Amino acid sequence: MNFKKSDARWLAAVALGAVVWWVLYTHLLEFSLVAVRLIGVDQATHLGSALGFFIYESPKVLLLLAGIVFLMGIIHTFVSPERTRDLLSGRRLGIGNVMAAGLGIVTPFCSCSAVPLFIGFLQAGVPLGVTFSFLISAPMVNEVALTLLFGMLGWKVAGLYLTLGLAVAIVAGMTIGRLGMEGDLEDWVRALQNSQSAGRNAEDPMTWPERIRAGLAHDREIVGKVWLYILLGVALGAGIHGYVPQDLIVGLMGRKVWWAVPAAVLLGVPMYSNAAGIIPVVQALLAKGAALGTVLAFMMSVIALSAPEMIILRKVLRPRLIAVFVGVVAAGIMLVGYVFNAVL
Repeated sequence: MNFKKSDARWLAAVALGAVVWWVLYTHLLEFSLVAVRLIGVDQATHLGSALGFFIYESPKVLLLLAGIVFLMGIIHTFVSPERTRDLLSGRRLGIGNVMAAGLGIVTPFCSCSAVPLFIGFLQAGVPLGVTFSFLISAPMVNEVALTLLFGMLGWKVAGLYLTLGLAVAIVAGMTIGRLGMEGDLEDWVRALQNSQSAGRNAEDPMTWPERIRAGLAHDREIVGKVWLYILLGVALGAGIHGYVPQDLIVGLMGRKVWWAVPAAVLLGVPMYSNAAGIIPVVQALLAKGAALGTVLAFMMSVIALSAPEMIILRKVLRPRLIAVFVGVVAAGIMLVGYVFNAVL
């Protein structure tokens, strides 16, 4: 593909940015150690441990997120909402649920912002169960969550979370779809179903420089929204890392505490956070000895079953369907938590 000379500065800036990103990312540990010493705090103290955690993890997560979100922004130029609806409309349960859950990975929506697209899918004729697979997957298994898990806990945990998170979205969507609860949509939503074509818009293909600019804009939009959540989450995680006794965490969220998984889910549902805010807390809890399955169940419930999402969904769904949605997803999350605790 030919690039215009006027776009050369964009390509040069991206290349320079990649070099700077790599240099910064690979020297964060040395920077954090020097920074704590310059502050004059003993790293062996509670405060020193907490400061070291915060100074190291904050730029690490922000850099990793900025890099991945930029790449995903380019990918998003190939996957418009119209094309997404076109891919899913008319799909039957099964393959449609798999596709919808997979598309959730590349849509970095929180649980609340995914609801308008959920309505758009219904309007385009996407089956109810398929739309629920997307509604669950989009906030829970998206690029932001996976990037942060990879950066803080490694690829094995991120991969397991991806696999089991998609399984929850697919199975929960299929279960709701087979219950035939379209009658529990609010009347105005049912009136919208199949009311417009999901045809693909004929758009001129973007040039690569345009896609790069779209990636930069995506970075500004997503990182600009979540950076404060990241800092707050890392700060809370630093406090847990530096001050909370390990025995307390093990006693409440340890592998042998049978009631810890359902308790974690019940605790997470009333809360509201996105992946950026909750994953640093997850990392700190794991470092203190909390069981992986229990902590991930807590994280999933916070992200996928938030109280604000239920309030917004009440405008779309009747209480019985909301209760079924929460019950099915919560059961799947608890199963994931027990499986993680049993095998890891």
